[in-house]
Amino acid sequence: MANDAVLALIRAELRAAADPVRGAAAQAYMKSATPSLGVRVPEVRKAAKAAAAAHPFETAEDLRSTVLVLWREACYREERYAAIDLTGLRAVAGDPRMLPVYEEIIRTGSSWDYVDGVAHRIGTLLRAHRDELTHVLLQWSADRDFWIRRASITAQLGAKFQTDTALLSAVIEANMADREFFIRKAIGWALREYAKTDPEWVRDFVTRNGTSLSPLSRREALKNLQVR
Repeated sequence: MANDAVLALIRAELRAAADPVRGAAAQAYMKSATPSLGVRVPEVRKAAKAAAAAHPFETAEDLRSTVLVLWREACYREERYAAIDLTGLRAVAGDPRMLPVYEEIIRTGSSWDYVDGVAHRIGTLLRAHRDELTHVLLQWSADRDFWIRRASITAQLGAKFQTDTALLSAVIEANMADREFFIRKAIGWALREYAKTDPEWVRDFVTRNGTSLSPLSRREALKNLQVR
C-alpha cells in the first residue's frame, strides 16, 4: 500500500516551496503541458528524503506503490521528480522488481529528464543482475519507443570498469541509423563517458563504425579525445 503520509508531506513541501515565476520559465523550457512549481532539483530531493525519513516505509512494496501513486497522480513536474528520487532509497536499491516501475516512468514520461533520472537506477540493476538485465536492455535497444531505446544506451553511464562493452556496442549499433536527436545525443554521451575509462576502446569503436555514426554522435564521443 502507498504511504499516504509520505505522499501528503512531499506534496505539501513542494507547494510551500513553489516559485511561480521560475515555474513558468521551467515549463516553457521543457515545452511541456505539465505545469512546474519552480522548485529547484536539490529542494525536491531534500523534500523526498525528509518525507521518507519522517514516515519510514514498512516494506519495499509500500515504497514501490508510493512511487507509482506519486508518479501517476502528479499535477506538477516536481512531483514526478520526487517519485524518481524515492526510487533511490536503500530499500529498493538493486531490486529487480523495480524494473517495471522504471519502464512505466520512461514510457509514460516520454521526456529526457525523466528517462535520464532513472537510467542510472537501471545501471545499478544491470550490475546486480547481469544476465537478466542484459537480455532486457538488448530487447529495449530495438523497442518502438525511442525513449526506451535511449535508456538502453545510457544505462551504463558511470559504470567505468564495470561497463559491459559488448552490450554497449550492441545497443549503440542497433540505433546508429536512427535520426532522432535524443538517440544520437545518447550515443555520443555514452561513448564520451566511457572514454574517461578506456579512451582507446572508444577511438577504435568510432573508427570501426566510420560514417555509420552520425556527426553528432561522433563529435560527442571524441569531444575530450585527440583524434588519431
